[in-house]
Amino acid sequence: MTSIDQKLTELGAEFGELGVKDRLTLLLEIAGELPLLPARYFDHPDLLERVEECQSPVFLFVEVNDGVVNIFLTAPEEAPTTRGFASILHQLLDGHTVDEVLHGPEDIPDRLHLKEAVSLLRINGLRGMLNRIKRQVAEKA
Repeated sequence: MTSIDQKLTELGAEFGELGVKDRLTLLLEIAGELPLLPARYFDHPDLLERVEECQSPVFLFVEVNDGVVNIFLTAPEEAPTTRGFASILHQLLDGHTVDEVLHGPEDIPDRLHLKEAVSLLRINGLRGMLNRIKRQVAEKA
């Protein structure tokens, strides 16, 4: 499996090669890749944690099984930037070990060259998702 850092480096290079407007377009494309929640969470939204740092209603849940992290996120279709962030975090972190996730990069917005493309409020939402994922992983490990 490719390391989180390697995946982030590759994705960062892809974003970095683009102008600011095209970075947003790529982010919106990635938003469409966010997996649907499995039925066990779709039918029980009370199990999901709200990410209060996000303007849009974003919810997440983390499972840790045999040291492997699985991340479940939901964000509304009408919030494509937020969905893009959720999808990126899912792609980067899902399926990795507890140690890899807990010690994974904290500078994701910088490495994706998104600070110029989206507002600080949205960047804080991304950081909020990442922090809540790491907290849930630490609690469940």
